[in-house]
Formats: sequence, structure tokens, C-alpha cells
Amino acid sequence: MDTLFKKVVVRILILISYLPFWLLYIISDLLYLILRYIVKYRNNVIKENLAYAFPEKSHSELRMIRNKYYRYMCDLAVESFKLYSMTENQLKKRLIIKGTEVADELYKKGKSVIVFAFHYNNWEWCSFLQTKVNHLVLMVHNPMRDNQEMGKFLEHSRGQWGGEHVPVHQTARATMKYIQEGKLTALWLAADQTAPARSKFWISFLNREAAFFTGPEKIAVKTNQPIFFQHVKRVKRGYYEVDYSILIEEPAKMKPEEILIKYVDKMEEIIKKEPEFYLWSHRRWKHTRPESTPLIEKN
Repeated sequence: MDTLFKKVVVRILILISYLPFWLLYIISDLLYLILRYIVKYRNNVIKENLAYAFPEKSHSELRMIRNKYYRYMCDLAVESFKLYSMTENQLKKRLIIKGTEVADELYKKGKSVIVFAFHYNNWEWCSFLQTKVNHLVLMVHNPMRDNQEMGKFLEHSRGQWGGEHVPVHQTARATMKYIQEGKLTALWLAADQTAPARSKFWISFLNREAAFFTGPEKIAVKTNQPIFFQHVKRVKRGYYEVDYSILIEEPAKMKPEEILIKYVDKMEEIIKKEPEFYLWSHRRWKHTRPESTPLIEKN
């Protein structure tokens, strides 16, 4: 029965994806009223995360950010569903991708690259990057083991442009495989996702201790693949601009923790300017750092 229910939900989402944008945004507006004022979806989690991140802001300022976040979260949901059926022309119109010229030059030099993304603005549409670069985009994801139907839905949405899905636990293996085969890749990671408490990488992120996966930085140092940073900007409702800029040109010259510091600093810089577009409803800081694990100190 549970499997049948999940299949029905996915079929409904597929149907929703074919609705025109104007109707999707009406649904989003209704969803906002439900989640914000009736269900109060993860309201305490959002309030807590914002309060820690912005201790200098007043209650009214934090409430304003929270309201804006709820509105955007609902837009993000319907836009993510829409990706399933979006055409190449629709995405070309609504998603402007900049900075790929640098990646093209690196491709000509025979260099693979790494892309550090984060859960800010519409990261889901960024799978369209594959149509703009020569590298094979390896999209690292955390498989949905408890909902395979939804997992298939998301994989179709993200993978229809030719990128390859790589489960997070196979990241290093996939990277080495393509190096051995001589295939140039762009390893794409939303590297701000929650790592387990046993992680050895703990750092202050938005004024709270947070665990990060150690893999991305270690891979970068070992392979010396240049690291790009993905910054998604919202131009207006349903329209985005993505900038890909070099974060670190030669990772082998740095320690993994130094790379993490640069990544965290860059995220914080962007989030503080327009905080409503970060994923505040996520329980990002749910783990407590073990006493035996040191906190990485920023410069």
C-alpha cells in the first residue's frame, strides 16, 4: 500500500509538471498560505536556524526573512516539479549560464574540474549545465532509499540533459574511474549537505558548528582539478542567472581544510546578502560535534 501511494504521488507530480508556469505559481501562492499559516511547516526549525545565523537582526526582520523564505520555498517546489517536463528552449529562456568559457579552456588543456554548489536558489535547474560544457557532468546525489519512486522522478528530471548520476558514497570511485579512462569530467556537488557527526570536518557555518563531508576537498587536492563555485541568482520569478567562477585554481597547493574554509566563506557572503533563498527548513545543524573532533579554525 505504501509503495502504491508513492507511485500515485509521483504520477500526480508528473501531471503537475505539464501545467503552464502561470498556473504553477497560483498553486505556489496557495501552498504558501497552507504551509506558512496552517501547517506551519518546520516553522521552529526555520526560526531557530535564522536566529543563529543573524543574531544582530530584530524579531521583525527575522520574521520578514522567514515569510520571504516560505514564499520562495513554494516557488522552488513547483519549479522543481516543472523540470520533469521542461524543454530545452524553456530552460534556455529562463536559465542564463555564465562562466563556462573558463571550463571550455580547461577542457582544451585536458583538465577535469570540480563544481562546488550549495542549496541556494534553484539548484535543481542547474543540471542543464551539461548542455553548456564539454565535460561530462557527474551529478553527485544522496539516493532516496526510502522512496525509490521519487528518486526515479528526480533522476529523470536532472539527468535528461546527459549528465550522469553518482551516488555520494561512490564519488571517489567514479572520479578515479574516469581519470583512468581519460574522460574529462565536471564533478558537481551540493557540498553543503549534512554530513554525519563522525565527520572529521567541523567548522563554524552561519554561526553554528556544522559537519561537512571530507570527500570533495580530498578529491580536489589529490587530483588538482580546478574548483568552480556555483552562484545561482534569481532575476525574477521563474528566471535565473548562474555564475560559474574559479574558487581555487590549484587545490593541490592547499590543505583540504583550507579549501573548506574558502567554500564556507563564499557561501556565507552570498547568503547574508539575500538570506531568503537559502534552505532554512533543512535540519542542517542537527548533529553535535564529538569532543574528540577539533573545530576547524577560520583565518
